[in-house]
Parts: sequence; C-alpha cells; structure tokens
Amino acid sequence: MHKEVFGKTHDGEVVEIYTLTNAAGLKARLTTWGACLVEMDVPDRHGKMSDVTLGFDTLDPYLGAHPHFGVTTGRFANRIARGRFTLDGVTYQLGLNNGVNHLHGGVKGFYHRNWKAEPVADENAVRFTYTSADGEEGYPGALKVAVTYTLTAKNELRLDYEATTDKPTILNLTNHAYWNLAGAGEGDVLGHEVQLHASHYVPVDATSIPTGKIEPVVGGPMDFTQPKALGKDIAQMTGEPGGYDHNFCIDQAQPHAMTLAAEVYEPKSGRVLNISTTEPGIQLYTGNYLDGSVTGKGGKVYRKHYGFCLETQHYPDSPNQPDFPSTVLRPGQVFRSSTVHAFTVR
Repeated sequence: MHKEVFGKTHDGEVVEIYTLTNAAGLKARLTTWGACLVEMDVPDRHGKMSDVTLGFDTLDPYLGAHPHFGVTTGRFANRIARGRFTLDGVTYQLGLNNGVNHLHGGVKGFYHRNWKAEPVADENAVRFTYTSADGEEGYPGALKVAVTYTLTAKNELRLDYEATTDKPTILNLTNHAYWNLAGAGEGDVLGHEVQLHASHYVPVDATSIPTGKIEPVVGGPMDFTQPKALGKDIAQMTGEPGGYDHNFCIDQAQPHAMTLAAEVYEPKSGRVLNISTTEPGIQLYTGNYLDGSVTGKGGKVYRKHYGFCLETQHYPDSPNQPDFPSTVLRPGQVFRSSTVHAFTVR
C-alpha cells in the first residue's frame, strides 16, 4: 500500500490518494475526495495491464462537475421524485439537481466531500469514513458512514459499506464506477457482452422515476438473462438521450445474501468482470450522457457509450414506493452492504 497527496481542495484541504496492489499486479487507486475509485489496472488475456475505469489523472476535475466517475454516492444513490419523501409522518424536501428530481445525494452529496481514510490492519484495504450532519442536503439525522475497499489475492475489489444514524433517515449507497474492459477511453462499450441475473426490472417515466411497477424482462431489450452485447438492442431504448439507465431486480435466494448479479465479457481483451452483491438491485447505465465534452485520463475524450456502470443498490425512489425494499435506517440499527468485483480473463 502506498499513500500520497493527490492535491488540495479549493478550501485548502489536503486530499490523499492510496494505491493498493496485489501479487498478480492488479492495482486500485482510491482518493479521499468522494471515497472514489480513480484507477483500476487489470490484465488482459495476454497479461497486458490496462486501466479499465473512466476518470481523471489529477484532482482538479473531480472537484468540479463531472459524471460521478468512480465516486461513492449518497446519502441516496439514484433518484428521488421531486426530492421529497415522508418518514414517520414528516415530509422532507431535498435539493433538486436532476431536473425536477433529486439525484445521488444532491448538490453536494458524498461525492463532493473529503472523507477521512486509514489503512486496515493486516489487510490490503483502506477504510474511508464520513459523518453527514443532521439536515445536510435536507436529510434527517447525523449519519456516520464508512466504506472499505479491499484488493484481494483472488483479484477481487471488494466494497463493504456500514452506517449508523441518530434519527430515522433513508440511505442508499453505491459506487459509481464507469467501466470499459478494453481500457478507459478505448472506444465504446457496445461490444461488451453482459449477463444480468435478474428476471425483473423497474420501468421508469420520462424523468427516470419508477412507475411503481416491477416487470419481467423476458423477450425484450431489457432481457439480459443470457449473455448479450450491450449494443444489440440499444437502438430500441428510444427515450432521451438513448441507452440503458434502469434498475434490475437481482434474483436473490434470500434478502441480503451475497449473490452473483452481473457477468461482463469484453471479447477483444478477454477481460471478464463478475459482480456479486448483497444489495437487491443493480442499475445498468450505458454512459448515455457522455457527449465528448469531458477529457479524461491521458487526454482521451469520453464520448457517448464509452463506459458502462453497474451500480449495486436499492431501487430508485424507494422512499416513495411502498412495495420496494425499504431504505429506512433507524437509530440502533447498523446498515451493512457488500459488493465484490472479480476480474478474470478468458
């Protein structure tokens, strides 16, 4: 493990970056700004290493507006309709930062906070912690949250989340990495073959808010129950701006059980990414809003569909959807969630 200074915030706070490596040469770089995955180097079928996650070479672009590259999102990942929810008879109004809706924790969510970090004793791991004040972005309760990144000897990047609160609140945490298994900036991801262990998905309206229904995926463009190239049916996703941005309901044997949710294969490099999680949902997003205006690592421009996200999480707008798994956290409870990204080749 190696720690160094990544830079300073506009207020002069020091931002650290940690580098984890394992015996096989895999490397993960993680920064305290946004508890963010900055880099993930993995081998192809010939042993050539490439960074397979989109982002930036320096801190400064992370400090401004960007497409949530690699960050920890919260308090509530994904969208909340009109930024409003009612809990125990009290209605709370959150910031609106996605048209008429609230997205990924608001105007200054967890992705725009400088977390504390410390190495985990006897582990190839870093634990990031942050305390979100009562009322921050409109959310009730002082929330203490931690996310631990571990790079294992089995070529896995494991994320373990934990949180407690002093008042009833809502919580939905995820990592927002954009993956391109051919290498960051190396063209679009439409040739990646994806299988999702999800027989149902959550339909949404024109503003990406769930309709409240849960529908079967069978036979349509949402059906990834067998391996399928991301580009195969993407033309059928005709809503603006075109592409996938949907939550899939993972076929879990029981709630909170670690379950294989997604398998991704990139034919040219042979790289494989398998994602397992204890969360009930996984959001597939195909970089629809990347438009060539963002210049990333090595001066490469990120265009539409140059990365995909598979965000393990609870369903969007859950506080307003009584039939969805609950995202309520109460005093005395401990929120725990884990997601494992396993890298192999074939």
